[in-house]
Amino acid sequence: MTAYGSFPGSRPRRLRANPVLRRMVAETRVHPADLILPAFVREGIGAPVPVSAMPGVVQHTLDSLRKAAAEAVEAGVSGIMLFGVPEDDKKDATGTAGTDPDGILQAGIRAVRAEAGDELLIMSDLCLDEFTDHGHCGVLDARGRVDNDATLERYAEMAQVQADAGVDVVGPSGMMDGQIGVVRDALDTIGRDDVAILAYTAKFSSAFYGPFREAVGSSLTGDRKTYQQDPAGSVQESLRELALDLGEGADMVMVKPALPYLDIVSRIAAETSVPVAAYQISGEYAMVEAAAEKGWIDRDAAILETLTSIKRAGASMILTYWATEAARRL
Repeated sequence: MTAYGSFPGSRPRRLRANPVLRRMVAETRVHPADLILPAFVREGIGAPVPVSAMPGVVQHTLDSLRKAAAEAVEAGVSGIMLFGVPEDDKKDATGTAGTDPDGILQAGIRAVRAEAGDELLIMSDLCLDEFTDHGHCGVLDARGRVDNDATLERYAEMAQVQADAGVDVVGPSGMMDGQIGVVRDALDTIGRDDVAILAYTAKFSSAFYGPFREAVGSSLTGDRKTYQQDPAGSVQESLRELALDLGEGADMVMVKPALPYLDIVSRIAAETSVPVAAYQISGEYAMVEAAAEKGWIDRDAAILETLTSIKRAGASMILTYWATEAARRL
């Protein structure tokens, strides 16, 4: 036992003594306004369809999507990111259902606008993978490879259709070279310079997307490794993508997935002054839910801990399937 007044003279534990003190000195706070709810709206169903790999997540009807939007507003969530799930017989090689003005994604945008008005930021996935019969994020060439520049033409049309439907923010997620510049030009051409772009700047080819592919009814054959980033790729590659996206007019940037790439979130946040988002994807969600169902972890504590870690890494916005639930608790 040491003598009175001797080592240790500095005791960090004093600031951990009780919940109020810990809350007062916390450096990282997650607020409901930081959260964005990803949501799936499916064509041709009469009731919400549960996603088996994502307990609590459903493919919405237009009516249940309106309800989800209203609940998000009530909880203080800032935005909703919409993904459209067309009927299988409407999928084709170029994803024409994605640019149909009456397609399911555009119908979903209009439904949320009618329900929430300007109280919820309406964001939409700008990609072809949900709408193509091959499941890739773009148009394929004669050799079966994704044709970057032909795909950009489709993205331009898609951006204009989504803007006409009433979207606030488009999220080009296909990782095509030049996609931000083409989308910005397409929007400006129709006088929609008010529509913002959330760039999927660093989107990695990840093993954690599996449940999402069920959620969107993906028809993917093969993989997306020729256009999404390699998990073993360098930080410098992500920073190069960041510079390109900003130079082409991105208003916000994103890293996807979140937890396996917190180092990328942190580095990008340190390199830019625009808002940085991180997408806590389906596999991240499913792991927590599955472990909690087994009784292996405290579900509520794990949800808050993961969100806090993403915010601490530097994300100013978090896309999470727990958005409404977490916002209520926060």
